[in-house]
Amino acid sequence: MTSESPAVTQRRREQLRDFLRTRRARLAPGDVGLAAVGRRRTPGLRREEVAMLAGVGVSWYTWLEQGRDIKVSAEVLDAIGGALRLTAVERSHLYLLAGLNPPLSRGARDAAVTPELRHLLDAWAPRPAVLRDRYWNLLAINEAARTVFGYDGTDHNCLFTFFTNARHRAMHLHWESVAPTVVAAYRADAAHSPGDPGFDRVVDDLSAVSPEFADLWARHDVAAPAQAVKAVHHPEAGDLIFDMTSLAMADRPDWHVELYNSRPGTGTEDRLERLVHIRLAAPA
Repeated sequence: MTSESPAVTQRRREQLRDFLRTRRARLAPGDVGLAAVGRRRTPGLRREEVAMLAGVGVSWYTWLEQGRDIKVSAEVLDAIGGALRLTAVERSHLYLLAGLNPPLSRGARDAAVTPELRHLLDAWAPRPAVLRDRYWNLLAINEAARTVFGYDGTDHNCLFTFFTNARHRAMHLHWESVAPTVVAAYRADAAHSPGDPGFDRVVDDLSAVSPEFADLWARHDVAAPAQAVKAVHHPEAGDLIFDMTSLAMADRPDWHVELYNSRPGTGTEDRLERLVHIRLAAPA
């Protein structure tokens, strides 16, 4: 975390104290598999019980709950979070109050794309919209993205599509100059989760079928996230230029909605409208 003033540090430690006390007070011994022994003057678990469940010393946990200036690690915070039965949101809050950056949320692996999210993508038409996960896997796209960017039923990952979908690749203006930046951006995303097998799987599988990607990946270039401009040449509509904005989902920070806006002054909006009318008028 960034440096903070003594007053902010003191306030954070006070909030840590109150947070741990209230989380401890809401649990009964039976909630965590302990027998209630002796008379209890206050509700909830005792400090020594939390320390025992977390595998830390009683004195150390007491100092933590008192907001003292002590060193904490992610492993210990995870153990305390487990002992106190914290939710994922509460665990992240504990990290922040303890002065550490919370780990990136991976969310439930089987989480489904909600109807509300699909409606958002569809409502963005006639402009393209894409929902992807942290590995750049395509979770959902609207019909405009399918039409404008040449996605087909076999596309499952943005990076794979960029390198292996011939139609998608042919539509990209200046593909050769854009490719290094795309790979560098993916490496920057992967660097947030070293050793994550999901990233490794995408890199290994794509390297096996695309020597161009393998060569670019071997450069170890990294690109910082930035407002992107995407330019394609559609066989029916001509040149289309978009400003792309990527938005992380508040409840699923590993999911990103990519919204494409027609770049002003390029004629993209008019050509996009004509393309939609052509597609709607075409026989099924």
